[in-house]
Amino acid sequence: MQVLAALCFLVVAHLPPLRGEVVESFHRGPHCLDFFYKGMVPKWNVPKRNTVCLCQRFNNRYHFATLYDTLHRIPVYSAYRFQTSNNDPTRNDWCIEPQLVDRSWNAGMEEEKDLITEHKGVYFGERQALEEDYINSNYDRGHLNPKQHQSGDSRQATFTLTNVVPQTPNLNQKAWNDYETYLQKNLKTCWQAYVLVGAIPSANNWIIKNNVKRVNIPDHIWNAYCCLDNNGRPISSGGATAPNTEKTSVKRHTLSELKEFLSQYQSPVGELFLNNCGA
Repeated sequence: MQVLAALCFLVVAHLPPLRGEVVESFHRGPHCLDFFYKGMVPKWNVPKRNTVCLCQRFNNRYHFATLYDTLHRIPVYSAYRFQTSNNDPTRNDWCIEPQLVDRSWNAGMEEEKDLITEHKGVYFGERQALEEDYINSNYDRGHLNPKQHQSGDSRQATFTLTNVVPQTPNLNQKAWNDYETYLQKNLKTCWQAYVLVGAIPSANNWIIKNNVKRVNIPDHIWNAYCCLDNNGRPISSGGATAPNTEKTSVKRHTLSELKEFLSQYQSPVGELFLNNCGA
């Protein structure tokens, strides 16, 4: 597999507000880089032809970034800045990414039912998961960027299928949810915090629909964070992993331990955060 810096969707200045463009690097524009500590994007060993980067856009604003695996139809990771949640209500209306169907379509996430009205007869699921894939699958739609780590429109923006992976109910609703709650309390002490949450795909475990392998069921979920003080200096960091099983628990790691764990599977090249989230 090739080592690459992730691709990303960026909105270019001369295009209308709701249009975007696929470019070859996060560094071609400023939008997605805002969700990575000091703009450093971790390199990943993934096939270029199967990977795109999404600047997750909702209500004409960018809210987080996702490196998306179009072969497994799950994210590699989502990158976001932690926000103290205001607990605004959210709708459980799931969106998909229009530009994974056609690059000339709108850059903002849209609900599938709205796209069906606009583009009759077009199949949207060739390169991404659809809501029908999760129905009666016995798996939850597990957020990588969770709504409780966001506020305002950013909470609703997490409800896109390009930000979720199949998780067992016990992991999603109990073990990982408990860790997200712990992390929420911990990151509130930071002036600013950057977070990566990702999934390690399985070798051959899928949600299958009509005898077709539709969505890969990951073996593990992982998290990494970098906490800064009011001078923008790192003051703490860490991460966690959890097997995606019914009988599961979350194990906490240092960033070095997490990198070693990931290297057994996907081998990120270099660091998850600049200078390993150090001074």
